[in-house]
Amino acid sequence: MADLLAVADTHALLLHALGGGHLGQEAAAAFDACERGDATIYVPAPVMWEVCLLARAVRINLRRSPSIFFDDLFSNPAYQPLDLTPAHVLDADTLTFTGDPFDALICAAARELSLPLITRDAKIAASGAVKVLW
Repeated sequence: MADLLAVADTHALLLHALGGGHLGQEAAAAFDACERGDATIYVPAPVMWEVCLLARAVRINLRRSPSIFFDDLFSNPAYQPLDLTPAHVLDADTLTFTGDPFDALICAAARELSLPLITRDAKIAASGAVKVLW
């Protein structure tokens, strides 16, 4: 899996960060490759915002603030933040398979980069909007 490039969705990133349990085989391999420096995983800004909201609502426990969580994550250059762009917003608006704005924006980010999305979301996989790794 040398030189793999992919985009992470929120659920996959959190599963990995919290120990990797319940990740699919392809997803686990992608994150392992990233940890070894053999892959780059992009983390779209909507993923970051969703993590912040989940932490604020105490639906997840990062064991530190979201700011420190992302500082730690991005201290590994194999993880790269991905800014939200107007092109993402406009593409997300065309993705009618989901009513979840986070999913639409995350898919749009993967589409713009022409990269697979690490997700177990069945709606995203069934849509064919992006290649899915799980």
